[in-house]
Amino acid sequence: MLAPFHLAIPVHDLPSARKFYGELFGCPEGRSAHEWVDFDFFGHQLVAHVDPARKAVDAPVHTNKVDGKDVPVPHFGVVLEWQQWQQLAARLHAAGTAFVIEPGIRFAGEVGEQATFFLYDFSGNALEFKAFRDPTRLFAK
Repeated sequence: MLAPFHLAIPVHDLPSARKFYGELFGCPEGRSAHEWVDFDFFGHQLVAHVDPARKAVDAPVHTNKVDGKDVPVPHFGVVLEWQQWQQLAARLHAAGTAFVIEPGIRFAGEVGEQATFFLYDFSGNALEFKAFRDPTRLFAK
């Protein structure tokens, strides 16, 4: 089992963070205070901190080309099991989620074949969710 990571991200307000991470993604809420809230982000500790300078949907301006797609930088996310990724992608589609990069297969037939999608939270933080067809190839060249 991997050790859980801790990541603190800026958000423009906590109600929007709770709606996105808590309601849309179903991440259980942990401790909280007036200016922050913990989420169980697929077994990892994600802390949303209010940043008064942050604007709603304040998206990153830089992207890098990966497999012909404009990948937002910076971004974070998790690697899910193949079926779990498919279920999440379907649930987000059904909820009318706007994707930066639609769910699809990248590097098909290659060592790093993976399912992936990108989206922004309500504060412009870019997230990537992926799954490897062969999870043992996560770091393979």
